[in-house]
Amino acid sequence: MSMPHSEETHQSLLARIPEATGRDLPSWLSSLEDGPGLLRFEERVNWLRAEHNLPHGYARAIVHEHDKRRAASRN
Repeated sequence: MSMPHSEETHQSLLARIPEATGRDLPSWLSSLEDGPGLLRFEERVNWLRAEHNLPHGYARAIVHEHDKRRAASRN
């Protein structure tokens, strides 16, 4: 679940997702939940890129945020 950039950059990417993709973050998180049962981080990133034509950076930010929220809900 590591990101190659800072938490500040991650938050900036998340803030730009609606404008850049035409969908809000909760919609993308739901897509991951409803999508194929891919387990590996990069598999899910590649699925978002291929299925939804997302730029790599936004796909990584969405998967990272999804993983963070899932981990937080388990605690």
